[in-house]
Amino acid sequence: MNRRIHVLGNFVAAFGLAITFSTAAVAAPANLVSAGETNPPIGHFEFCKRYPNDCKSLGNDPGPLTLTRTRWAQLLEVNARVNQAIQPDTDLNINGVEELWSYPRTVGDCEDYVLLKRLILIKEGFSPSDLLITVVLQPSGEGHAVLTVRTDYGDYILDNLRGDVRLWSESGYTFVKRQSPLHAGRWTKLGPGSTTSVGTVKY
Repeated sequence: MNRRIHVLGNFVAAFGLAITFSTAAVAAPANLVSAGETNPPIGHFEFCKRYPNDCKSLGNDPGPLTLTRTRWAQLLEVNARVNQAIQPDTDLNINGVEELWSYPRTVGDCEDYVLLKRLILIKEGFSPSDLLITVVLQPSGEGHAVLTVRTDYGDYILDNLRGDVRLWSESGYTFVKRQSPLHAGRWTKLGPGSTTSVGTVKY
């Protein structure tokens, strides 16, 4: 048995995590692969003008979070709490503009959920370098934003469209780009190692 799969299996058994690994997930790398710098989404660029302290250098990358039982419980709790507290709506309906990234109070769209989850987890002691806003494509081709949490057991996805927390390779998304773990205002492309179809995405 592959040592990585064996370690993941032990972690699931020990922590009682409700995770299933398909053949595709086992074959995929546990962590997303960066393929160089790219431009940030315009919404995040404008967000950084309003919240410069949330978009600064993060220093040297210490590597992925050590995923413990406590940390896993925090991820599940924050994902569920924000998903339940915020009602989904479009920026056009909420703010009268097509795109505005902001911290939501009662309503928000996908990137607003991500911003709030990231903020809460940072306050709970998670490193900002392990909490990366990520742009993906849904199977329909529609753009979407999720929060990637880097861990030593792989990259997990917090998503307002589902209640569970799962590995990126189990999400069904095409991964396009995400924040840099070195600088919260900069972004990196996600390369062919992340998904077989990402090479067709135009940046």
